[in-house]
Amino acid sequence: MRSTTGSLIFVTVFASLLVACGRQEEPLAPPASRPVKVYTVDGGAAQAVRQFPARVDASQRAEMSFRVAGRLQEIAVREGDMVAEGDVIARLDPTDYRIVLEDRQATFDNAERNFLRGKELIVDGNISRIDYDRMEANYRTSEAALSQARNDLEYTEMLAPFQGRIARRLVENFEEVLAKQTLFYLQNVNALDVIINVPESLVRSVRGNSRIDDLEEEIATRRKLPAWVSFGDKADTQFPLKIKEIATKADDQTQTYQITFTMNSPEDFTVLPGMTASVSVDFADVIVSDGSKWVPVRAVQADTGLTPRVWVLNPEDMTVSSREVSIGRMSEGRIEITGGLEGGEEIIEVGAPYLAEGMRVTRMAKAEQAIPRADDPA
Repeated sequence: MRSTTGSLIFVTVFASLLVACGRQEEPLAPPASRPVKVYTVDGGAAQAVRQFPARVDASQRAEMSFRVAGRLQEIAVREGDMVAEGDVIARLDPTDYRIVLEDRQATFDNAERNFLRGKELIVDGNISRIDYDRMEANYRTSEAALSQARNDLEYTEMLAPFQGRIARRLVENFEEVLAKQTLFYLQNVNALDVIINVPESLVRSVRGNSRIDDLEEEIATRRKLPAWVSFGDKADTQFPLKIKEIATKADDQTQTYQITFTMNSPEDFTVLPGMTASVSVDFADVIVSDGSKWVPVRAVQADTGLTPRVWVLNPEDMTVSSREVSIGRMSEGRIEITGGLEGGEEIIEVGAPYLAEGMRVTRMAKAEQAIPRADDPA
């Protein structure tokens, strides 16, 4: 009985093995697309347009102060007020300066009478030449002192040097102020300065003898430095800029060169000095390029004939195509491409050995993060 049962089990297992061995495994379908890491080649028209953070300032600005000291008698403006050229901004108490003016006027009148009398006496020799010279010197000195007193009295009144807006007021009325102490900030906001800082690496690429003055000369002669500015939440609206000035000495802290553009104040919204902006500058006409590009070494593959090639991505249908390139030097994981790429192309950096002509790919995520576990600490 046991032998019969064992025989049946053996026959059943053997038959199952025969059936399993007789089956042919179906090949797995190739993936719909292969994930790859993409690298954008430097250069090209898109690379010639650089973006810089910028700050806004008034094209005309002045720190207003009195040229004489005294006590404030009147403040005629408030912060934000518009003033015309010649409008009174503030006045000092003129009492002391009027007294000085009257004293110097009297001194001058006396010196003038003595000098005129001396002119008559010197002709007949009634006074010595030394006395006459002393009279003339007193006259000239008193005349200068009188002129200074008149000016000081005029300086007790602060006038706007140009049309603008009072940006800040730093004092209150009836305060004692010093000469040349900043009391008001006046700005003309009808025209604005937009200021950027250009790194020295970019300056060295300027056509010419690699000097910053060549950049200024290039821009002045060619007038080919298109630039646009956008502001914060108004990023969709761009305003053209004009070159105003270029610094020819680098900043001691940042080693950058300052370029100042100018523009008219926007009419649709308010832009004030001190605000930030983003400036796009097209350097295509002033930057010299030797045509070489540097890409990651692993992006370059060799075909069966050992010809170097890269896989170029077509972003419209997300397929790749092989392109022959010429290579040069290698340095720190990068290789120089001396021909075959124009700049701006997207090539495959990771995953290139597994590609084929026309294969569809997907962009690999920039970074992958582990999924947190429930017992991970917060």
